[in-house]
Amino acid sequence: MRNLGGFAAELKAVMSKLEALIAKIDTAMAAIAAGSPQHQEAQHRLQTIVGVGPLVGLSLTNTLERVPFRKADAFVAFTGLDPRANDSGQKAGRRRLSKRGPAELRRLLFNAAMSAVKTTVWKPIYESYRTQGWSTTASLVIIARKIARTAWSIHHYRTTFNPERITKCLT
Repeated sequence: MRNLGGFAAELKAVMSKLEALIAKIDTAMAAIAAGSPQHQEAQHRLQTIVGVGPLVGLSLTNTLERVPFRKADAFVAFTGLDPRANDSGQKAGRRRLSKRGPAELRRLLFNAAMSAVKTTVWKPIYESYRTQGWSTTASLVIIARKIARTAWSIHHYRTTFNPERITKCLT
Protein backbone atom coordinates (compact mmCIF):
# COMPACT_ATOMS: atom_id res chain seq x y z
CA MET A 1 0.00 0.00 0.00
CA ARG A 2 3.01 2.28 0.35
CA ASN A 3 3.28 2.44 -3.45
CA LEU A 4 -0.28 3.70 -3.75
CA GLY A 5 -0.53 7.45 -3.44
CA GLY A 6 -2.64 9.23 -0.86
CA PHE A 7 -2.63 6.53 1.84
CA ALA A 8 0.50 7.45 3.79
CA ALA A 9 -1.31 9.34 6.56
CA GLU A 10 -3.99 6.66 6.97
CA LEU A 11 -1.40 3.88 6.98
CA LYS A 12 0.66 5.72 9.59
CA ALA A 13 -2.47 6.19 11.75
CA VAL A 14 -3.38 2.51 11.49
CA MET A 15 0.15 1.42 12.35
CA SER A 16 0.27 3.69 15.40
CA LYS A 17 -3.11 2.31 16.57
CA LEU A 18 -1.85 -1.27 16.13
CA GLU A 19 1.33 -0.53 18.05
CA ALA A 20 -0.73 1.04 20.85
CA LEU A 21 -3.00 -2.03 20.92
CA ILE A 22 0.00 -4.38 21.07
CA ALA A 23 1.46 -2.35 23.94
CA LYS A 24 -1.89 -2.51 25.77
CA ILE A 25 -2.06 -6.29 25.31
CA ASP A 26 1.52 -6.67 26.55
CA THR A 27 0.66 -4.61 29.64
CA ALA A 28 -2.42 -6.75 30.31
CA MET A 29 -0.35 -9.94 29.93
CA ALA A 30 2.25 -8.61 32.36
CA ALA A 31 -0.50 -7.72 34.84
CA ILE A 32 -1.95 -11.24 34.62
CA ALA A 33 1.47 -12.78 35.19
CA ALA A 34 2.21 -10.38 38.07
CA GLY A 35 -1.04 -11.36 39.79
CA SER A 36 0.51 -14.60 40.95
CA PRO A 37 4.22 -14.81 41.86
CA GLN A 38 4.13 -18.58 41.30
CA HIS A 39 2.63 -18.05 37.83
CA GLN A 40 5.22 -15.40 37.01
CA GLU A 41 8.08 -17.64 38.18
CA ALA A 42 6.79 -20.53 36.06
CA GLN A 43 6.54 -18.25 33.04
CA HIS A 44 10.11 -17.01 33.48
CA ARG A 45 11.35 -20.60 33.75
CA LEU A 46 9.58 -21.51 30.50
CA GLN A 47 11.04 -18.45 28.79
CA THR A 48 14.52 -19.87 29.36
CA ILE A 49 13.73 -22.22 26.46
CA VAL A 50 15.40 -20.76 23.39
CA GLY A 51 12.62 -19.61 21.04
CA VAL A 52 9.97 -19.14 23.73
CA GLY A 53 9.08 -15.51 24.36
CA PRO A 54 6.58 -13.79 26.66
CA LEU A 55 3.47 -14.69 24.66
CA VAL A 56 4.34 -18.37 24.20
CA GLY A 57 5.59 -18.57 27.80
CA LEU A 58 2.33 -17.16 29.14
CA SER A 59 0.25 -19.50 27.00
CA LEU A 60 2.29 -22.55 28.01
CA THR A 61 2.15 -21.56 31.68
CA ASN A 62 -1.62 -21.10 31.58
CA THR A 63 -2.13 -24.46 29.91
CA LEU A 64 0.29 -26.40 32.10
CA GLU A 65 -1.12 -24.93 35.32
CA ARG A 66 -4.75 -25.36 34.27
CA VAL A 67 -4.54 -28.98 33.12
CA PRO A 68 -2.46 -31.47 35.17
CA PHE A 69 -0.62 -33.65 32.66
CA ARG A 70 1.03 -36.81 34.00
CA LYS A 71 3.51 -37.18 31.16
CA ALA A 72 5.02 -35.10 28.40
CA ASP A 73 3.31 -37.36 25.84
CA ALA A 74 -0.07 -36.36 27.26
CA PHE A 75 0.80 -32.69 26.89
CA VAL A 76 1.98 -33.18 23.30
CA ALA A 77 -1.23 -35.07 22.52
CA PHE A 78 -3.25 -32.27 24.12
CA THR A 79 -1.59 -29.71 21.84
CA GLY A 80 -2.45 -31.77 18.76
CA LEU A 81 1.16 -32.20 17.67
CA ASP A 82 0.97 -35.99 17.94
CA PRO A 83 0.72 -38.22 14.85
CA ARG A 84 -2.61 -39.83 14.06
CA ALA A 85 -2.37 -43.30 12.61
CA ASN A 86 -4.23 -44.30 9.46
CA ASP A 87 -3.59 -48.04 9.62
CA SER A 88 -5.81 -50.92 8.65
CA GLY A 89 -4.79 -54.57 8.74
CA GLN A 90 -1.43 -54.95 6.99
CA LYS A 91 -1.55 -51.42 5.58
CA ALA A 92 0.58 -48.86 7.36
CA GLY A 93 -1.04 -45.60 6.38
CA ARG A 94 0.31 -42.10 6.35
CA ARG A 95 0.72 -40.37 9.70
CA ARG A 96 -0.74 -36.89 10.09
CA LEU A 97 -1.09 -34.51 12.99
CA SER A 98 -4.17 -35.12 15.10
CA LYS A 99 -4.72 -31.34 15.45
CA ARG A 100 -6.79 -31.91 18.58
CA GLY A 101 -6.63 -29.38 21.33
CA PRO A 102 -6.16 -25.63 21.18
CA ALA A 103 -5.14 -24.49 17.71
CA GLU A 104 -3.70 -21.26 19.10
CA LEU A 105 -1.26 -23.14 21.34
CA ARG A 106 -0.24 -25.29 18.37
CA ARG A 107 0.33 -22.14 16.29
CA LEU A 108 2.37 -20.52 19.05
CA LEU A 109 4.55 -23.61 19.44
CA PHE A 110 5.11 -23.74 15.68
CA ASN A 111 6.08 -20.04 15.68
CA ALA A 112 8.41 -20.68 18.62
CA ALA A 113 10.00 -23.48 16.59
CA MET A 114 10.45 -21.14 13.61
CA SER A 115 12.20 -18.68 15.89
CA ALA A 116 14.23 -21.37 17.64
CA VAL A 117 15.72 -22.92 14.50
CA LYS A 118 17.52 -19.65 13.80
CA THR A 119 19.57 -20.05 16.99
CA THR A 120 22.75 -22.00 17.63
CA VAL A 121 20.94 -24.35 20.03
CA TRP A 122 18.20 -25.64 17.73
CA LYS A 123 19.71 -25.08 14.26
CA PRO A 124 21.88 -28.27 14.24
CA ILE A 125 18.85 -30.35 15.25
CA TYR A 126 16.71 -28.76 12.56
CA GLU A 127 19.41 -29.27 9.93
CA SER A 128 19.85 -32.91 10.93
CA TYR A 129 16.16 -33.55 10.32
CA ARG A 130 16.36 -31.73 6.98
CA THR A 131 19.33 -33.89 5.90
CA GLN A 132 17.35 -37.00 6.89
CA GLY A 133 14.81 -36.01 4.25
CA TRP A 134 12.11 -34.40 6.39
CA SER A 135 10.33 -31.43 4.83
CA THR A 136 10.70 -27.95 6.30
CA THR A 137 7.24 -28.06 7.86
CA ALA A 138 7.72 -31.55 9.28
CA SER A 139 11.07 -30.53 10.76
CA LEU A 140 9.50 -27.47 12.37
CA VAL A 141 6.68 -29.60 13.81
CA ILE A 142 9.28 -31.96 15.29
CA ILE A 143 11.05 -29.00 16.91
CA ALA A 144 7.69 -27.66 18.16
CA ARG A 145 7.01 -31.07 19.74
CA LYS A 146 10.45 -30.98 21.38
CA ILE A 147 9.73 -27.49 22.72
CA ALA A 148 6.40 -28.71 24.11
CA ARG A 149 8.04 -31.72 25.79
CA THR A 150 10.78 -29.47 27.18
CA ALA A 151 8.19 -27.02 28.49
CA TRP A 152 6.31 -29.81 30.26
CA SER A 153 9.56 -31.07 31.82
CA ILE A 154 10.61 -27.59 32.97
CA HIS A 155 7.18 -26.94 34.45
CA HIS A 156 6.84 -30.36 36.06
CA TYR A 157 10.33 -30.56 37.57
CA ARG A 158 10.68 -26.80 38.19
CA THR A 159 14.01 -26.51 36.39
CA THR A 160 15.39 -24.22 33.70
CA PHE A 161 16.33 -24.92 30.11
CA ASN A 162 19.57 -26.80 29.60
CA PRO A 163 20.67 -26.71 25.93
CA GLU A 164 23.11 -29.58 26.47
CA ARG A 165 20.20 -31.98 27.07
CA ILE A 166 18.71 -31.00 23.72
CA THR A 167 21.91 -31.31 21.69
CA LYS A 168 22.70 -34.67 23.31
CA CYS A 169 20.30 -36.35 20.87
CA LEU A 170 22.59 -35.41 17.93
CA THR A 171 25.58 -37.42 19.14
